[in-house]
Amino acid sequence: MSLSTARSFLSEACYGEQELDANSALMELDKGLRSGKLGEQCEAVVLFPKLFQKYPFPILINSAFLKLADIFRLGNNFLRLCVLKVTQQSEKHLEKILNVDEFVKRVFSVIHSNDPVARSITLRMLGSLASIIPERKNAHHSIRQSLDSHDNVEVEAAIFAAATFSSVDILSSICASTSGLDTPVELKLKLIPMLQHMHHDASLASSSRELLQHLVNSYPSTPMVIVTLHTFTQLAASSLVDIPKQLQLLLQYLKDDPRKAVKRLAINDLKLLAKKAPHLWIRENTQVTLCECALNSPYNSLKLGMLAVLSTLSGTIAIKQYFSNITGGSSVPPRLTDLVKLAQECCYHSNLAVAAHGVIVLSNIAISCPEKVQLEQDTVLGVESLLMLCSQDSSSSAQATLKTALTSLVKLLKSRPHLSQSAVEFLLGQLHLSCDSSRVLMCHALAAIATHLPVLGDGMLGDLVDLYRVASHSSTDKQQELLVSLATVIFVASQSSLSAEVKTVIKQQLENVANGWTVYRIARQASRMGCHEFSSELYQSLRTRVASEHFYFWLNSLKEFSQAEQCLSHVEDGDYSGAMSAIADALRSYQKGIASLTAASTPLSPLTFQCEFIKLRIDTLQALSQLICTCNSLKTSPPPAIATTIALTSGNDLQRCGRIAMQMKVCMDEFRSLAARYADLHQSSFDADYATLRNVELQQQSCLLVSHVIEALILDPQATSFQEYGTLGSVQTESEYERRMMSVFSRVLEEVECLAKKHPPVSCLHTGCLCDAVIALLKVPLSFQRYFFQKLQSTSIKLALSPSPRTPSEPIPVQNTQQLTLKVEGVVQHGSSPGLFRKIQSVCLNVTSVLQSKTGPDFKIPLDTKTNEIEQRVEPHNDYFSTQFLLNFSILGTHTVTVEASVVDESGIEWKTGPKTTVSVKSLEDPYSQQLRHQLQQAGAQPAPQRSAYARF
Repeated sequence: MSLSTARSFLSEACYGEQELDANSALMELDKGLRSGKLGEQCEAVVLFPKLFQKYPFPILINSAFLKLADIFRLGNNFLRLCVLKVTQQSEKHLEKILNVDEFVKRVFSVIHSNDPVARSITLRMLGSLASIIPERKNAHHSIRQSLDSHDNVEVEAAIFAAATFSSVDILSSICASTSGLDTPVELKLKLIPMLQHMHHDASLASSSRELLQHLVNSYPSTPMVIVTLHTFTQLAASSLVDIPKQLQLLLQYLKDDPRKAVKRLAINDLKLLAKKAPHLWIRENTQVTLCECALNSPYNSLKLGMLAVLSTLSGTIAIKQYFSNITGGSSVPPRLTDLVKLAQECCYHSNLAVAAHGVIVLSNIAISCPEKVQLEQDTVLGVESLLMLCSQDSSSSAQATLKTALTSLVKLLKSRPHLSQSAVEFLLGQLHLSCDSSRVLMCHALAAIATHLPVLGDGMLGDLVDLYRVASHSSTDKQQELLVSLATVIFVASQSSLSAEVKTVIKQQLENVANGWTVYRIARQASRMGCHEFSSELYQSLRTRVASEHFYFWLNSLKEFSQAEQCLSHVEDGDYSGAMSAIADALRSYQKGIASLTAASTPLSPLTFQCEFIKLRIDTLQALSQLICTCNSLKTSPPPAIATTIALTSGNDLQRCGRIAMQMKVCMDEFRSLAARYADLHQSSFDADYATLRNVELQQQSCLLVSHVIEALILDPQATSFQEYGTLGSVQTESEYERRMMSVFSRVLEEVECLAKKHPPVSCLHTGCLCDAVIALLKVPLSFQRYFFQKLQSTSIKLALSPSPRTPSEPIPVQNTQQLTLKVEGVVQHGSSPGLFRKIQSVCLNVTSVLQSKTGPDFKIPLDTKTNEIEQRVEPHNDYFSTQFLLNFSILGTHTVTVEASVVDESGIEWKTGPKTTVSVKSLEDPYSQQLRHQLQQAGAQPAPQRSAYARF
């Protein structure tokens, strides 16, 4: 194999491609490193980050970095630069280097070179290694010595290394150099930013602040003031105690210094402090200085910066503090304050960015302080004027402003619903006059408003359908996006009941100009909003337009699922036989769909969540059908006439209900089992978005509801309580599907509570109530949420166990008098958007061992020595974790050790993500016990008890 083989092997492996092990890859790269050609050596060096990404475990990384250190020591400067870049790219793997001393020794030898470029690269290399050698005195000494070099490249490298080490002795020497008169001003400009790291303790931070104050007073030139003020701000943000003083200093420079560059820096630093500590801003800072400067500034750029600071503050607690102080002793009405006047003035500014920030400030004031300032109408008027100005402009700045204005409008309408009707009418009217990119953003806003206020949906539908008829006349990207956005709003507004006219209009447009991807996105939105009949037709049309059989089976499964849910939409209240027929038809389609879904899965895309979700849906429908059959059995097999006597004689009150009681108990257990399976699915979906998790929770709650209703009506009416379900109606819902499900839950619980108080079990009223609850649940169209189609966050854990067997089928030998130390190493692997929904706080490792086969004689052994069960939590650092377990195998035989990983997020919730790894261990008798047993057997004596790990103590 050659270096090209290693390069292709280290690239992303395709489906079915044979992968090599880590040692083979390292050997191929080592051949390139030992090549006599410089090009091959460099190519081998730059392939190392891919090797670390593919095999991120310490043994390989340690060997690889030692080889790189040799190249750094013996190669030329270009090779050293390549090694430096590899080290900087692989920063999170540095802590896995086992032989740190040897690695640093090989790198550090270059610092004594006569070549200043080689020394500079070495200094940057040491700076990149600061996380693993923070206290190396020889590195500190070399950095301090290089700071006095006459070579500019070496000095800059020393400054970089000093910033990464940030040790007290290096920073102390920098302080001395910065305050000294013999240090050139150009060097001081490079050294001053180092002072932002001097926050190890309060006295050090205070002395650094005094030094910076001295510098800013002694050197009033623009570059020096800019660098010093920014270092001031960074130091205050890190030390926290000096933020109020820094605010006063920045505001003073903003007000008094005439230089625009200094004002711009002060504004940027004020925005940083507004995000870092908004609670430390007092009213005088905002009113007296910032608002006055913004009102009086003739420059739009400076006014924009100050408004950006105010818009950041207006979304925090600072705005409440601002208006709470007004009512105390100020005679100025809240409406006439400088902040409100500034926001109202800027809403109609000719600069779009200034107007956008004015709208943000005004809407945040209206939302946060409604009792102090009545600004709703002013905000709506400002947003509408901005929308009219931007909606016909397709430039990026106008679209960014439009998005900001619409976001503020949606937030305002959520807190002030009475303004929604007029705002929706304005948006619908503006849709016909806007450009395509603006229409897309307006459609998103209308969808958000209609989701929050479904009552407005009917009023939107006519205008939206009229617009859809003429929306698209070409196949450009914006036109395709507009088709999807308009269709989404129509689905939201129609609330899962599309008329024939609407379907015809959408289909006609899709046939004319839409591509396959657009049709799929619209079908996906239809499945999410419960319009299953329409989505089924779209999936049907797409099946033969894909190039892969896996895609064909995927689309075919979606079509079958949509048809199954469409069967359930025809269920009528009180028609129990019709409900059973609909469930049977739905199950038939679901079984076809699950077969296609299984065929669509690949090793790289196993579709685990989708398969499990559909299996649970199938089992839920079967359980609901069985419940209706059980309710009908009351008519065919009612309780016998002597049922009351049998109940009194046996002492079991359930006998009063006859045969149906036991059947209902079976149904209740089945629904509780389904609820537990939904909970397991929820717990295993770490990467799912919040809407998908809420959907799974609703399915779980529906199963728990049915089991609760069975218990309340038939099995145990006296002991059942309804108090814990009393708050269902007041829960804030985020989607139409959730709103409908919560409405069904509340209605069913009210009917059950009323019936349980009036009639004793069991009668046709009770079974009829149960069947009505089933039909009410079936009539809510199922929503297929985003995670069913799309995975935005991807998180997986890769485990490595040591000792490991030489072959997978060979067990690890261990003597029964000793304990096995099992080392578990793991790496957390992320996709393109790590931590999008939730982040890993710690990894929970559970180790269990089970005896598979016993080879030794039977002895009475304590129960706790037969199995091992240990749990331990570790926090990953740079996506790597490692821990050890001490396992006891005192019983002779073969044991199976299972290591299962789960993750704990930042909220403390545990998620069963896996993986689960097993290894076999064979417990052997120690030679001493074996020899003793043989001697006793030869002497004719009874065998002695085994010698265990506990017999020595």
